[in-house]
Amino acid sequence: MSTLTKKISLLLGFLVSISCAMVNAIELTDDSLQYQNSLRDSYREQWVATWTTPPTAAGTAFEPPKIFENQTIRQTVRISSGGQRFRIRISNAFGSQALKIGAAHLALQSTGAAIVPGTDRVLKFSGLPSIAIPAGAVALSDPIDLSVAAQTVLSVSIYAPVNTGPATYVEGVNQNTYISTSGDFTGATNLPVAETVTSNYFLTAVEVSVRKNSGVVIAFGDSVTKGATPTNWPGFLFGRFNANYTAQKLAVVNQGIGCNRSLRDFCGPNAAARFDRDVLSVTGATHVIVALGLVDIISPTVSGNLSEVATTSDIIVGLKQLIERARAKGLKVYGATITPFGDSIFGVYTPENEATRTAVNRWIRTSGAYDGVIDFDKVVRDPADPKRFWPIYTVDGIHPNDAGNALMANAIDLSLFD
Repeated sequence: MSTLTKKISLLLGFLVSISCAMVNAIELTDDSLQYQNSLRDSYREQWVATWTTPPTAAGTAFEPPKIFENQTIRQTVRISSGGQRFRIRISNAFGSQALKIGAAHLALQSTGAAIVPGTDRVLKFSGLPSIAIPAGAVALSDPIDLSVAAQTVLSVSIYAPVNTGPATYVEGVNQNTYISTSGDFTGATNLPVAETVTSNYFLTAVEVSVRKNSGVVIAFGDSVTKGATPTNWPGFLFGRFNANYTAQKLAVVNQGIGCNRSLRDFCGPNAAARFDRDVLSVTGATHVIVALGLVDIISPTVSGNLSEVATTSDIIVGLKQLIERARAKGLKVYGATITPFGDSIFGVYTPENEATRTAVNRWIRTSGAYDGVIDFDKVVRDPADPKRFWPIYTVDGIHPNDAGNALMANAIDLSLFD
């Protein structure tokens, strides 16, 4: 081989080597960029619900219709997940007319109706300080910046300048709501209180901006879920998540309504009717725990209306429908067994009711219809008499006390949410 040929061969070899190196460098750069992009995406903003409550129509057996005019409603809510940016959802779902919101503010609660100075934030709606919400509709506020830790109590103040008509509300929540004397006091550190109640009005959600791939566990049930004491089992469940690194990215919200039924209206809309609004439309929803069937079984005994007796088949079909609707939206759905009521002060035990409860629980445990089973019945029933709620864990033979709520939350396998 001539000297010139050798030189050309060496030059070609060098150029090929450089070309390969450049290709490899480009490939490495592409891989690096993909990794960086995926890392960035994992922290991209995502909104999730951190507190919710399900709206109902005014004028139930528990509370007459309430109308507001030229008053400020300051509501205190304990959020689940914390964060740096928040927004609220106001509902006129059961209103008969447009709801005028004259002003709305969010702040940290101090004590009672007072807020922590310096934390007050004005809420706007599409850039405006007020909004008219059509009957049956909701409004979402613009985000505000406020650094808030998990399980903090917030104050949300809403000013209703004109007659609201019967207010969309939720009865018996675990935080106080303060109703002012006449005037707009949404930004006042100390609200002039005319009335203190335990119901919520119009406010149905607080949402927080979190990193991507976070989610929300929805507790969907009746008064056993809502809570008959200052605590409830969904709150204790989030406490467990907050202490467990692998579950930190999940908020827990309580969508229970006292004496709610699966199949018929009773206290608020039946569960099937409210499922879209109270579960499927919750921002960031990823999992739902269905804890229903108890009131379907016992309410005809209370009312004496035997035409409303729910059979085992009726209840199972209703639960199956919820399962299919949740799965169609990509949610994981878990079934909670029905807790006992054999020693209830409400006198709802009958052999027939117990037989229905036992049969529905057997189906929940063995059918494989759910993505997982949470056996509340097993942990709260009296070892000496499985037909009744263990007395040390109940306030009335049906509803758990604080220790009972903690016991139920501790019975939930956190690996279900991995």
